[in-house]
This record gives sequence, structure tokens and C-alpha cells, in this order.
Amino acid sequence: MKTILILVGKTVNKHFIAGIEDYSERISHYMPFEIVTIPELRNTKNLSEEQQKISEGDLILRQIQPSDTVVLLDEHGKEFRSIEYARWLQQKQQTARRLVFIIGGPYGFSDAVYSRSNEKISLSKMTFSHQMVRLIFTEQLYRACTIIKGEPYHHE
Repeated sequence: MKTILILVGKTVNKHFIAGIEDYSERISHYMPFEIVTIPELRNTKNLSEEQQKISEGDLILRQIQPSDTVVLLDEHGKEFRSIEYARWLQQKQQTARRLVFIIGGPYGFSDAVYSRSNEKISLSKMTFSHQMVRLIFTEQLYRACTIIKGEPYHHE
């Protein structure tokens, strides 16, 4: 199974970039993993939040194949403990050819992206910046890989 993380806009904080790159490299030892960055929209002053979500949504949907299992990182999604997330991921590894996670832009997802998604997960009830979520997500994906393999990274 290939795992893909789609992001809207570049990660700008150098510390987050370093952490994301580190965890991405670690994840790649367990599964094929790729990060796809959708460029931020330009000249958005004259666009409403809804128009921005629709435009970003169109760009996101172009990256998705019909057979993909699409999971949105969304504040209203299902929350997992790390061990539960690892079990969930392990089950997906047996059923999905491409597992695509998406972190949306500042205004969230368009209705079209919500309609195309298979599931929504939430990393926390707390709100994190979109930049920080990228680092937290890659760390949790790495943690799940180590849990699945029974490695000592995660402690109960």
C-alpha cells in the first residue's frame, strides 16, 4: 500500500520542515510514502472563503485516483488513541492500494472533497495550525508503523 499526504500550501517553518522530513524518511522504511503539496492560491483577496475552498478542492481532487481510499484530517473526524490508530492503519494496509490523507487549507474542505472522502479523522479536540498538524500527523503515522512492527518507539 502506498500512503500519500496531500497538503495545501508549503510548510514554511524550518523546524516543522526538518521534523516532517525526518519522519517522512522514517515512514519510508515501513511503507511507500509521499507528500504532495498543492500550491497556495494566488490573488485570493477577491475570493470568498467558499470560493477558495472550491478552488483548493478542485486542485486536491486532481491528485486523487478513483480507487484511492481518501481520509480527511478534520476536526469533526474520528479520534483515536495511538494504538487504535495503528490497528486502523494495519487494516487499511490490507484493503487499500493507495491511502490518501489530506490536510486542507485554512478554511477547510469543499463539499466536493467531503463527498469524495471515505473517512475523516481528527488528531485532537484541540486546534493546531495547519503547519503544525503536518508535523503531528507524520509523527503519528511513524508511531503507528512502529506499533504495527512491535518496535519500542511507543510506550504504553
